Amino acid sequence: MSKISPLAFINPEAKIGDNVEIGPFCYIDRGVEIGDNNVLMNSVTILYGARIGSGNIFFPGAVIGAIPQDLKFRGEDTLAVIGDNNKIRENVTINRGTAAKGQTVVGSGNLLMEGCHVAHDAIVGNDIIIGNSTKLAGEIVIDDHAILSAGVLMHQFCRVGSYTMVGGGTRFSQNIVPYSICARDPASYCGLNIVGLRRRGFERDTINTIHEAYRILFQGGLSLADALDTIRRELPQTEEIKYILDFIDDSKKRGFCR
Repeated sequence: MSKISPLAFINPEAKIGDNVEIGPFCYIDRGVEIGDNNVLMNSVTILYGARIGSGNIFFPGAVIGAIPQDLKFRGEDTLAVIGDNNKIRENVTINRGTAAKGQTVVGSGNLLMEGCHVAHDAIVGNDIIIGNSTKLAGEIVIDDHAILSAGVLMHQFCRVGSYTMVGGGTRFSQNIVPYSICARDPASYCGLNIVGLRRRGFERDTINTIHEAYRILFQGGLSLADALDTIRRELPQTEEIKYILDFIDDSKKRGFCR
């Protein structure tokens, strides 16, 4: 049974699942769909186009589904899609998509800390931590299990690889390779995220292979083409190595932090 404050506004056209808690001064717009077992604390705003899964917690001041801050937006019918079991902390804003992709997507099991912003058409994967006041521009991609610390500024169209740690206050306009630590100004590769990989259960041999790939790529004194060729020739083509190679291939237009 849902628990809805009499001080909340819910449009009759909104669809609300079972066992949902909606606190005082929340605003639920028309066309919104909210799944089961969600908690909306006080003063949460869910606007047209929001599609929310189950088991999420929204803290006070969160705004989901506001129109994009993009001058190309012309009122098209787009979505902001939120998965399951996310924690959306105070004053987080997640805008809906534009005609470019049609939707902004935040996956499942994520923690979005206070004051962070997810812009139009962004794709945020699963099991990701986004720190306080971090700002994600339009059409970015963050792969699963990444961590972006507080105050990070991510330029539009950039991609962050899985199991990556981005240091606090980092601003970047190129992709960040998986399994790495990225920080400094300008943003650059700072080594392998060894502690993070160990915590995630990566075997020593797997970590060593990834480490060797990045030694060849960043410290081998080779051109990019020669480094990639060396990685293909000399290292076992594990799932992790294939992911790195595919990621770099996908980064040809944007480039990646080195």
